[in-house]
Amino acid sequence: MTETLLHAYVPLVFWTGLGVFLVRFLPDSFPRFLGRSLYWVGVPVQIFTLARQTDISAQVGLVPAIAILGLIIGIILASIALRFLEQQAACPEEAETKDDKNPWALSSRRGSFMISSILGNTGFVGLAVAPNFVAEPFQGWIVLYSVSHNVIGTYGIGVLLASFYGRPQASNPWFTTLRDIFTVPSLWAFALGISTRSISFPWGVENGLHYSLWVIIPAALLLMGIRLQQINGWQGLKLGLIPASIKMIGIPLMVGCIAAALHLSANPRLALVLMAGMPTAFAGLILAEEYELDRELIASSIVVTTLLLFLTLPLWLVLFG
Repeated sequence: MTETLLHAYVPLVFWTGLGVFLVRFLPDSFPRFLGRSLYWVGVPVQIFTLARQTDISAQVGLVPAIAILGLIIGIILASIALRFLEQQAACPEEAETKDDKNPWALSSRRGSFMISSILGNTGFVGLAVAPNFVAEPFQGWIVLYSVSHNVIGTYGIGVLLASFYGRPQASNPWFTTLRDIFTVPSLWAFALGISTRSISFPWGVENGLHYSLWVIIPAALLLMGIRLQQINGWQGLKLGLIPASIKMIGIPLMVGCIAAALHLSANPRLALVLMAGMPTAFAGLILAEEYELDRELIASSIVVTTLLLFLTLPLWLVLFG
């Protein structure tokens, strides 16, 4: 296990740290360029390649179902925690000033709490980290979970929560939400990868797809380091402790118990747990900007969950690997 962790930690620490260091020397437009390049080209190529190379026919129904169940578990746990925080903040003896009586009365903060607790970075971080711990024949579980979580979670439940808790005038029409879902490039890359499994590409193309992962994964980790350095939530890290605990411990632990109850073998079980335990998604910041939610809370959750990832990876390997 130590060797596997080192194999995953070294690139994670190196490329993320390099992003933190280089951000001050890079032009302001570079992070957006890199992020959009990964969104439209890098991650779709990665998903396309993994979908072609792995056997996923047996998991078509099970993996999305568990991904949805993980989102539901997150909503339930976050709702319970939020209710507790509201009750605690409402107690007069807990407040020092009038403004402190119930900080959770703000709809924008409640919305950010929910989003931070359930949306995970299964694209950039998940696809970069999880394959290190799962045997190649079972990496289709990782791809399916990533696609399901992004489409149903980020672009479905995430948008609905942001619209509900955010400013009413920002609510998108239903057709705009559908457009966002059906234009997710990773979804089309996944479908294309599945449909071309029986087609043999030229040797150079197949090799190019395989070695492209050596560029895409470091680029995704580099972007994570850049974004972490740009986050202004370092002073309010305590805001992200509870949603981070739900995201990094509560949800993957419940998913792991469900996978064990279904008598899944070690590799698929670990794939589900690892993807369920990815850090809070950067997409939460985009939703916070669009719907005027509490940006600091989501930023704090991203920082805390990213740091917790180094601690939770060995935990899940011991419990479910």
